[in-house]
Amino acid sequence: MASAKEYLTFILDQLSGLEGISHRPMMGEYLLYCRGTLIGGIYDDRLLLKPTRAAADLLPRPLLVSPYPGAKEMLLVEEVEDRELLSELIAATADALTKQKKG
Repeated sequence: MASAKEYLTFILDQLSGLEGISHRPMMGEYLLYCRGTLIGGIYDDRLLLKPTRAAADLLPRPLLVSPYPGAKEMLLVEEVEDRELLSELIAATADALTKQKKG
C-alpha cells in the first residue's frame, strides 16, 4: 500500500523547524533525509527510522517493525504529533548515522 502525499506533507510540516530535511519518492513510499543522510522513510503512512540507540532511548516504547516483507526492521515513530520530540528523534538519528559513516 502506498503512502498518502498528505501524510508526507504532515510529517514535513512537523519537521519544519529542523534544517536540512528532504525527501525522495520511492515506489509509492518516501525516503527521508536529514542533512544529506538517509534516516528512514514513510511506509504505509507510518514514520520509520533507521534503528539507532540514540533514537530508541528517546522513544517511550521503542518498537521495531519491517517496512515491507524481507526488509530490515526500523524504529516505528508513533509520537508524530509531538513536534519537539520528532525533531529531536530525527536529529539524533542523523547524528548517530553520520558518526557511523565516519567511524
